[in-house]
Amino acid sequence: MRFKSFQLKPRLGVIVIALAFAMSGCGSSTIVGKWRLMGASNAMLWEFSANGAVLVGDVRGRYKFGDQDRIKIETPFATTVYQMKISGDQMTLEEPGGSKLEFTRIKEAHR
Repeated sequence: MRFKSFQLKPRLGVIVIALAFAMSGCGSSTIVGKWRLMGASNAMLWEFSANGAVLVGDVRGRYKFGDQDRIKIETPFATTVYQMKISGDQMTLEEPGGSKLEFTRIKEAHR
C-alpha cells in the first residue's frame, strides 16, 4: 500500500500545479480583446493582449491581476488599480474613489 500512495503524490502534485496555472489565467483570458468605453462621444478603445500589454487609445501600457478581482494598469502617465467585473461582453473598472468606467467588448468578424 505504501508504494501506491507514493505513486499518487507526484500525480497529485502535477494536477495541483496544472490547476494553479489554469486558475491564474482565467482573468487574463476573459479580458483579452478590444473593449469600447461606453458613455463617451469619441468612445475610446482599450485593447488587452494575453501577454499583459494594454493599449488605451494610442497609449501603450501593461496590466497585472491582483487579488479580489483587482487589476493594475500602468501607462507612462499613470498607474491605476481598479476593481474589475466582467459579465459576458460587459466590463466595469471601478477606482477605490468611486470613478467607474464601463466597457462593451468589440466582437471581431471571424475570417
